[in-house]
Amino acid sequence: MLTTNDHKRIADAITEAESKTSGEIFCVLAHEVSRYREVPLLWASVAALAGPPLLVLLGLRRLALADIFTSWTDDSLSSVESLIVRALSTYSLLQAGLFLIVALLVSLPKVRRLMTPRFLKRHRVRQLARHHFVASGARLSHAEPHILIYASLQDRQVELVAHEAIHKAVGEGPWNAAVAAVTEGMKQGKPTDGFVNAIKICGDALAAHFPSSGPAKNQLSNDILEV
Repeated sequence: MLTTNDHKRIADAITEAESKTSGEIFCVLAHEVSRYREVPLLWASVAALAGPPLLVLLGLRRLALADIFTSWTDDSLSSVESLIVRALSTYSLLQAGLFLIVALLVSLPKVRRLMTPRFLKRHRVRQLARHHFVASGARLSHAEPHILIYASLQDRQVELVAHEAIHKAVGEGPWNAAVAAVTEGMKQGKPTDGFVNAIKICGDALAAHFPSSGPAKNQLSNDILEV
């Protein structure tokens, strides 16, 4: 996803930011956090359940049981039974056909990403971001503040997770600005620019509240992690 030069720009930005603070910044760029395999099944189920009744309401009344009543006579019981079987069979086949067609269509990567609810993308990205934050923070003591900037390219979602002490000291402002910077960079097809801008914002916030107390320990890699 990123070139060697992109990696160097981000690493240099982190090095510069960390030179002014005792905190650490770690960046992760994911191509896509999930395949969202449940999404095609969800939309296929909705189509299969809602499609046939809608088609009937839109005018395909020959599939409805209305035909049974218009064909009803005292001596046509077998004909009515045949109509019932035909109506139910047609309805079931229509449901199965809709389910299969929609499932296959939404399984296409571009369509699946388009049809995946935003809240689900947000939830998955947040889960993965917190997982990386905990894993990276395992190397640090509780007193060492650190920030994770996590972005998913295909999901177009950004999550910033900050150490509790940083969050209390800094507040929401810089984090929202950093997230907006990465988001804007991804929208423009320049994720590296977004990360570099976000790193500067986070570095300035860290320097203001957690100034450098000596040479940077650099326990977390300055190179962005691509997954």
